[in-house]
Amino acid sequence: MPHPTQSEFPELNEKDVDPSPFKQFEKWFKQAESAVPILPNAMTLATATGDGKPSARVVLLKGFDEHGFVFYTNYESQKGTELDENPVAALCFYWAALGRQVRITGTTTRTSNEESEAYFQTRPIDSQLGAWVSNQSEVISSRKVLEEKMAELLKKHESKRIPLPPYWGGYRVAPFMFEFWQNRASRLHDRIRYRRLSDSNWAIERLAP
Repeated sequence: MPHPTQSEFPELNEKDVDPSPFKQFEKWFKQAESAVPILPNAMTLATATGDGKPSARVVLLKGFDEHGFVFYTNYESQKGTELDENPVAALCFYWAALGRQVRITGTTTRTSNEESEAYFQTRPIDSQLGAWVSNQSEVISSRKVLEEKMAELLKKHESKRIPLPPYWGGYRVAPFMFEFWQNRASRLHDRIRYRRLSDSNWAIERLAP
């Protein structure tokens, strides 16, 4: 199925969006899952140190609801260390096939150990062992170090349940801002921003492109 051209992209109007940014995101995400063949749940995660030095990387969204957006990682990685120092993070989804981008800013908290354990046990065995093998973001002497440790753990845990590493789990980003961006002709793009006013109330505003 051909992708739409700039002139064919739909409008994004304040009067048409859902009052809830979570429901508006759910609508767009479902459309992205149909239109984007590879990793529609890929998102850029931006964090910063306590003194404001930023960093960004792509991670995978593993769940969302009105409490926030969840991803999983090593708590001792660079992003984990930065989120400990500064718990505000930004997410960005870009779906080129739909000409859409969603930006989200919010505060982060760790998921419960039970929630992290439940997700960890759904991962493929090599991914579970990878969490044990890699001291994420640490300097290593060679790839051989990883491969030897993986082989050792594969043998050790053969036919056994692999436990959740104590330093691994999820983060939940609780948004206080959403921005929905729709590509339009002549670079006159549609940008609709939601700003949290209270737990259930959001201001909906149009931004200049």
